[in-house]
Parts: sequence; C-alpha cells; structure tokens
Amino acid sequence: MDWLRDTQWLWWVGAALLLGLIEVASLDMVFAMLTVGALAGAVVAFAGGSLTAQVLVATAVAGLLLVLVRPIALRRLRPAGPAQRTNTAAQIGRPAEVLRQVTDRGGLVKLTGEEWSARSDVPGRVFEPGSIVRVVRIDGATAVVDAPPTAGPEAEEPH
Repeated sequence: MDWLRDTQWLWWVGAALLLGLIEVASLDMVFAMLTVGALAGAVVAFAGGSLTAQVLVATAVAGLLLVLVRPIALRRLRPAGPAQRTNTAAQIGRPAEVLRQVTDRGGLVKLTGEEWSARSDVPGRVFEPGSIVRVVRIDGATAVVDAPPTAGPEAEEPH
C-alpha cells in the first residue's frame, strides 16, 4: 500500500480541483476557501504527513480562511449600497423619461431603456411627456415617480 500513501497528495489536488469548479459555479467564496484547505492537505500529504495530520491541516486552514478571509473578500467583491441592489430595488432613485402624461392615476415612462407604467407619488401632480422624473418606489409593475432632485454632479441621464 505504499503506492496509496505516495499518491495521497493527488487525491487532495483532485478534491481541490473539484471544489474550485464548484466555486466557479457558486461564486460565494466558500468553496474557494475549501479549495485552499484541500491544497494545504496536499502539501502535508506530499511532505509525508499522516492522514490525520492532512485532515487536521486542511480543516484548520479552510476554517481560518472562512472566518478571517472570506468576509474581507466578500466586501471587496460585493460593495454595499446601490451597486448591490437588484431587480425592482435597483430601479429606486433612477431617472426616467415621461413618455405619456403621468398623473397620480397612471402614465408611461421610459426607465433603463424599458417602458414602465407609472404614476405620480403626489396626488394632483402631473408630469408632461419629455420631462425627467425620479423613481421613488416600485408598486407591482408600476413605477411610482416624483420630481427629480435639483440637477447636480450626481444627476444621471435616463437609459
């Protein structure tokens, strides 16, 4: 069984490759940390360490990386704030162009290149075609809009 002992490190490398492929599919940084742990186990196996030592080192390295490195990596990869918002939440605060008069009962706007039904957030407020409004919230499939903030460096053109 010397051949088995001599090839243990290959099993660890194989496990690291498999975990790396899973990480590519998940992009959650968990399997990336497990991959590094498996590679640490491969180093111990290559150096001639016992199976117990290999497992302990792989577990310890993966655990430390999960606790210490993963949160930092996630903060770098997924910045907090508007860049992280998705779906309808990502539309809030965006400018839109009025295509058909918008009142508190209905209307039509162009938001991020798509036509959305819309209504004014303030009863009695009317926005005429061609004007720029700001999305305050999304109610079902309707963009609830209001006047945009005063033009400034952060003012954005509709898409």
